[in-house]
Amino acid sequence: MAHITTDAVLAALDKHANPSDATFLQGFFKTGEGQYGAGDVFIGVRVPQVRSVAKQFRGVGLAEIEELLESPIHEVRLCAVVIMAEQAKRADDAHRKALYDLYLRRSDRVNNWDLVDLSCREVVGGYLYQHPEEQAKLKKLARSSLVWDRRIAIISTWQFIRHGELDQAFEIAEILLHDKHDLIHKAVGWMLRTAGDKDGARLRSFLAGHIRVIPRTALRYAIEHFDPRERQYFLKLR
Repeated sequence: MAHITTDAVLAALDKHANPSDATFLQGFFKTGEGQYGAGDVFIGVRVPQVRSVAKQFRGVGLAEIEELLESPIHEVRLCAVVIMAEQAKRADDAHRKALYDLYLRRSDRVNNWDLVDLSCREVVGGYLYQHPEEQAKLKKLARSSLVWDRRIAIISTWQFIRHGELDQAFEIAEILLHDKHDLIHKAVGWMLRTAGDKDGARLRSFLAGHIRVIPRTALRYAIEHFDPRERQYFLKLR
């Protein structure tokens, strides 16, 4: 198989670039001064097209993936982490570990919520699910000063939830209840809701026990699948 270069990936993404979409995405992902995505650059490639390119080049090597992660262009970094997620699904344990190590070593480049959400479940969650002895890493990430590490911590628990293991999601959510960032509030609420779809009684117990400290945004996300009367009950209880 021919060696896949980063130039080939960049050229494939550039074919889908759309200036009007780039303008929209710059605003949608809060790239203004002082916002969470400040300085990020978009060329206007939508997620389905990024996924298509990632699928085409999913055999790219780790060195090339890291080079793609260095790009200032959002969609290039997104393509890199989607490739990592695709590889992680099919990898043997050694390669899965290499992907996991690279991802966390360069989590500073997994630096927007969509990059995290489209990749960490497979790359981080998938590896840690297979390695219980290393799952304390989730708590370390949850206490990181880097917001993207903290989001990786909670979204990675999705892998455990899929397998019916809920302890990790509730433990990481509890650590993050006092987080100040809205992106963490939303992620915590999302994973609580997802865990609650597996065990509604446990979610209700968690909410009742932490109702005075859970951020309102997290609570709203967590109770989205409750009936209207119960949603109002928890909102008023807070």
